[in-house]
Amino acid sequence: MTAAGTPIAVVTGASSGIGAATARQLAAAGYRVVLTARRKDRIEALAAEINEAGHQATAYALDVTDRAAVDEFATAFRTLAVLVNNAGGALGADPVATGDPDDWRTMYEVNVIGTLNVTQALLPALTASGDGTVVVLSSTAGHSTYEGGAGYVAAKNGARVLAETLRLEIVGTPVRVIEIAPGMVKTEEFATTRFRGDTDKAAKVYAGVAEPLTADDVADTITWACTRPPHVNIDLLVVRPRAQASNTKVHREL
Repeated sequence: MTAAGTPIAVVTGASSGIGAATARQLAAAGYRVVLTARRKDRIEALAAEINEAGHQATAYALDVTDRAAVDEFATAFRTLAVLVNNAGGALGADPVATGDPDDWRTMYEVNVIGTLNVTQALLPALTASGDGTVVVLSSTAGHSTYEGGAGYVAAKNGARVLAETLRLEIVGTPVRVIEIAPGMVKTEEFATTRFRGDTDKAAKVYAGVAEPLTADDVADTITWACTRPPHVNIDLLVVRPRAQASNTKVHREL
């Protein structure tokens, strides 16, 4: 998975939403993108689309919570320019008193341990590049809590702290650590997955909001941050739709 003269970017969770949009935009920006996700058919179709557009992409089926598989994946890279830790997601919106511990555990495993697994495994290749970038997709949920969101908030806070701590620990090395924290983003799967296929509940999340963020909006911020000059580090970029002032203050036209 090397291409002489072409920087390589790995995007986790690239089968849909923000991950897929980021893969397209990084490829258009000149990176050879390596798409990872559990759904092999999705990333293979996306890689074909990117290649047909005249860019470079490779698909690799991967579960970021499987450390042995992640370590095997990492052996393919001598150097790596960009790692976008996008794999994650939310499950449920129950209060703390009745939340399902299995949901909390799953969110922590994917959002935090998955990010840890991939970052640890690929950090040597990122360092060897002489100009590596680690992106952690957290969420505004990781910066401010809201009712019914404690499990997801806890997981995204863990991802945020991972990014902050890694930046402190590797300062002086040729790797920068960027955190992108999106607010309300309307994608085809996020809310539907959170509510286990209940499309009515999913629709209520965005009800009356004229223009929530799109996956492309977030991918644009990621690509912009990754393409800054090497000495420029975007420590934290919070991006919300104009209609969202905070996690609990949203303008709705109902």
